[in-house]
Amino acid sequence: MKLAIIGYGRMGHLIKEIAENRGHKIVCTIDVDNTDAFNSDEFRSADVAIEFTTPGTAVSNILASFAAGVPVVSGTTGWIDALPDIKDLCDKGKGTLLYGSNFSIGVNIFMAVNRYLAKVMNDFPEYNPSMTEIHHIHKLDHPSGTAITLANELVAEVGRIEKWEEPQPGKTLKDNVLPIDHVREGEVPGTHIITWDSAVDKISISHEAKSRQGFAFGAVKAAEWLKGKKGYFTIGDMLSDVTHTSGLFL
Repeated sequence: MKLAIIGYGRMGHLIKEIAENRGHKIVCTIDVDNTDAFNSDEFRSADVAIEFTTPGTAVSNILASFAAGVPVVSGTTGWIDALPDIKDLCDKGKGTLLYGSNFSIGVNIFMAVNRYLAKVMNDFPEYNPSMTEIHHIHKLDHPSGTAITLANELVAEVGRIEKWEEPQPGKTLKDNVLPIDHVREGEVPGTHIITWDSAVDKISISHEAKSRQGFAFGAVKAAEWLKGKKGYFTIGDMLSDVTHTSGLFL
């Protein structure tokens, strides 16, 4: 299939390598210095574009792809406030998007475990949840998109937790708040730790990415799945379909 890559940094180069190894052709790469390529015949010829850029440019990149008639797989986080408007365009037939806050297969399994554990912990109020996410120093947004997804899914399952917040110096969080700490250090690809603490013991689940390889592979797999489809989809839709499970990843 023909692929376009939007954002040609480290992730873009890795996506190109994996895509070509899987027999796909990269017909266009777009970065900050050649955004006029959205109007090119090469870009319009792509079956799918894979977009990993920045929170400030993701929406305009997606809209430019829609205008060119090219479906998009986007793994950029930090822009989800605009997601309802993008979904509305997809619902009206004006674009196709598959969005994921994290394209790692392992992370999505971890998310399924998080939802199940949160559902169990809803009946055990003596346990208090917290979360820590650790990423490389180049990551601009916090908490990470993956952490926000994990947090929202936990809040949805636990009646006594109403929202999540990032702790602030000198401010004590209420008991009904899930705290999310963020750490930025070195070149850490991504670590997420969820802890349930009580007076007598502590339960922790975690996922640690060893490299960006898993994210890039998942994005290419998502592009393969998205080809020929129309509308709005998530990484959960794709995984539920390819694993023939109903609701496990949704």
